[in-house]
Amino acid sequence: MISPRRFLPSIGSLRALEAVERLGSASAAAQELSVTQSAVSRQLKAIEDHLEVELIVREKQRLHLTPAALDYVGQVRDILGQLARASLKLKASPTGGSLDLAILPAFGMHWLAPRLSLFARDHPEVTINLSTRLQPFDFASEPFDAAIHFGERDWLGVDYLPIMPEQVVPVCAPDLLHGEVKEPTDLLRYPLLHLETRPDAWERWFSTQGSEVARPAGMLFDQFSTMAQAVIYGLGVALLPTYLVEGDLARGKVRVAWGGRVESVGSYYLVWPTGKAGRQPLGIFRDWLSGQVAAATAAAQAAG
Repeated sequence: MISPRRFLPSIGSLRALEAVERLGSASAAAQELSVTQSAVSRQLKAIEDHLEVELIVREKQRLHLTPAALDYVGQVRDILGQLARASLKLKASPTGGSLDLAILPAFGMHWLAPRLSLFARDHPEVTINLSTRLQPFDFASEPFDAAIHFGERDWLGVDYLPIMPEQVVPVCAPDLLHGEVKEPTDLLRYPLLHLETRPDAWERWFSTQGSEVARPAGMLFDQFSTMAQAVIYGLGVALLPTYLVEGDLARGKVRVAWGGRVESVGSYYLVWPTGKAGRQPLGIFRDWLSGQVAAATAAAQAAG
């Protein structure tokens, strides 16, 4: 239930207070808000009268907020941000709902994005808004309805839809390997590229090949996409997901350095806050994604 209206100041007063706290003067706040300085002063006086609390300390040409007002304006800033985001979502999708989805950069752009045109065609009433995140986050503090997650089922407070396990393959530029690679450890003669979020990926890969190698050195990257470009330009050998390199392998831009694809330690999931599955845009997207996963699985089984 909404609090009694007598405790709700006007949006104009809240915006003026937030701007003055951030910018330090009524003149700067007036310039940002495209109003006069006297209008800002009236808004500040109005909110103090409305709440019956002193909020502003006036010292010469500077305005300072009281300690209590500083706590208050921090909450106001969050609420104004939420209101702005809600208005933007409404403007972007005036006839239906929207879904704010956090994606992993490589998987989101190379596996999910090519399929989203199908979703847009079949569900024009839902707008998908994409933002990238490299690590799990707290849904309570981030404005997302769902996220793409890689790893184990270890994200607390969420429900999961399995998408697919990850398979990786060691790849390099076609002319990088000067000598014959007779066994996996021969790759240690070449630079090995690493992903920040998978620091032990090479150790695990060597283990699947029957070799124990302790933390091989090499360049470090924060995203698969930049590491894939480094491979193309001959900077080293990288373990990359098959969905990311299939096209480059087919075009001859990279080659398999040794062996074949190996299943990674984690899988991809769609995750959303527990208890929020009933929201219609999320339900529509989850059901559509489930169908895409089933189709991709059937196609892979038929091909292999």
